[in-house]
Amino acid sequence: MKTFRFPVEAGQILQFARAIGDPNPAYVDPESDAATNAGGVLAPPTFTQAADHYEPGYIRRPEPGTPWFGSGREPISATQGAFNAEGGSGFHAEQSFEYHRPVRPGQVLTVDVKAGRTWQKDGRRGGKLTFSEIVQEFRDEAGALVVTATFVGVTTERRVG
Repeated sequence: MKTFRFPVEAGQILQFARAIGDPNPAYVDPESDAATNAGGVLAPPTFTQAADHYEPGYIRRPEPGTPWFGSGREPISATQGAFNAEGGSGFHAEQSFEYHRPVRPGQVLTVDVKAGRTWQKDGRRGGKLTFSEIVQEFRDEAGALVVTATFVGVTTERRVG
């Protein structure tokens, strides 16, 4: 399991809302009716994706001087990237976010990253498909659970193409 801290700032929320094209004033304007009704400014539903920038050694973040598997210039190989908890190559299948309370500016969330369930299915072209979950639990300063994010990656038994 990995653990890291994720400081939530109003500017990050503003930039994230703009990047996803969501004009909801609850994300940026504390004086708006939307923010007032929500109990203050809050982050958009998928905002916790921004936490990846704070995870030390995050595998999908480009590093100067290191080839980045996400460039699309070369095919992804088993040594270049991961969507599963074990570090193997694969592809993104789904993700979900369960909110236990809103994410708000000023919070410093602690993020615990751990492996979740793993299961297999038979595929038609790639052979056995192995599905692996990565679960991130975001907790506030008091240790209360704020968000549970679950990502599912898939690896294939054999190369398809």
